[in-house]
Parts: sequence; C-alpha cells; structure tokens
Amino acid sequence: MNQNLKIAIEASLKAGEIIMEVYNTPFNVELKDDKSPLTEADKKANDIINSFLVPTEIPIISEENKQTDYSIRKNWETCWVVDPVDGTKEFIKRNGEFTVNIALVTDGKPVLGVIYVPAVKTLYYADVSNQEGYKVELDEHNTPIDYVLEHAVKLEPKGAGSNPIQVVGSRSHMSQDTLDYVDTLKTDGKEVEIVSKGSSLKFCLVAEGNADVYPRFAPTMEWDTAAGQSICNAVGIDVISKETNSTLLYNKENLLNPFFLVTL
Repeated sequence: MNQNLKIAIEASLKAGEIIMEVYNTPFNVELKDDKSPLTEADKKANDIINSFLVPTEIPIISEENKQTDYSIRKNWETCWVVDPVDGTKEFIKRNGEFTVNIALVTDGKPVLGVIYVPAVKTLYYADVSNQEGYKVELDEHNTPIDYVLEHAVKLEPKGAGSNPIQVVGSRSHMSQDTLDYVDTLKTDGKEVEIVSKGSSLKFCLVAEGNADVYPRFAPTMEWDTAAGQSICNAVGIDVISKETNSTLLYNKENLLNPFFLVTL
C-alpha cells in the first residue's frame, strides 16, 4: 500500500474515534464567519489529522486550518486536502451521515483519498494510480492496517443504461438546478429515483453502485469533494466541472468549487 494512503487511513480512523467521543456527549455549536457551524469535533479531529500529515512535509489545505495565500499555494505540486468533519450539519442532527475526508492532490488532481464514516465504522479508500477503490466495515476505530487490507472489498459502480436512474440528492442542499436536472432525465423517458445522503457519502453511493449520478448544483469547497472524487476516479467515474466541462481541479486560487456532475 502507498505510504501516504496508509497515513491517511490511520489519520481518518483516529479522527473518527475522537469525533465519536464528542458525538456521544452534549456539545456546543459555534458559527464561523461564513455562518457555517463548528463543533469541538471539527477542531479536535483537525488537530489529530494534522499530527499525522504534518510529518509527511506535504502542505495541507484543511477547512479548519488558516488558509495559505494563493501566491504560495500555486507553487505546490502536491498537497493534502482535508475536511475533518464533512457534514457538520448532519453531525449536529445526529443522523450519522458525516465523514472524515482526506485526499492527496498532485497537479490539481486527486491521486488518493480516504472517506471514513465514524458513526458506522465504514471506511472507503482509493489509489487512483492503481484504478482501484475499496470499502471495509470495521469493528473498532483503532483497527490495524493489516485488518483493513485483508477485509476490504472492491468498489463496483453500476453499468450504464439502468432504469430507473438513481440520482443522488443532498439531504440538506437540494437546489432548484438539481430539481431541473432531474426533470431533464424524466423528459428523456427515464424513470428517476432520488437517493438522499449527507456529506461525501454521496460520492460513495455512486462509486459502490448504489446510485447512477450525483449532480451537485450548489456550493461546495475543495475539502468537501477531493476525497470523494479520488474514490470515484479510481473506479472509472468522472467528476465534471459544469464551468469547464472537464475534470474538477484542486488547489485553485478560489477554493470554492464550480457546480459539477459525478457520472460514468
């Protein structure tokens, strides 16, 4: 296994353990400057992840780190892109649909990634260069890497042409543009079924064959999507920017993503 992928997996599992400690106790919710919610879990998980990633000497873009100016970032060939708790709104609702996202990006493209779902101890990981993505169900957060490798199952996306088409919709951010996209599928004579999930789990649904397409026509940041994109890319699914009609890129001057479509 790639050493950086191993580090990312270990970081995600340890972060998941800390997150669940907060999740299972009363916690306060703060509002950041952009009015998005922040909890003790976000901060503690970020500290844990940094403790694993900083020694790699690869720079880090994390939602909870102070952002480095683009005049410096533009010279980064490789960087980590991290969301310590993706789906903080789902965390606050206590519905379990929140994740730890860690991706490694080279020349603007995700090359490996990890998504951990601590509430159910499910781990997704992928190395894009090997064109393989995996899912493993764990019993404990502090699971040895050998167990992960031994019990991982390959992700298999659906083939083209399924009917009904299963469309992934956000549980918290269903936009009018997304509803319009669904209507265009219906006018093509297809039956459409909406599958709702929070956080980066939406990427995982497509990667593991439990959905056909994920249209995201609402705001996201790079840390929301990099890990999910790596897992999708590894199993042959592209993430297409609606702005450029090509693969969604990272470490951009503006860390806000354009709208995008996840599809075969």
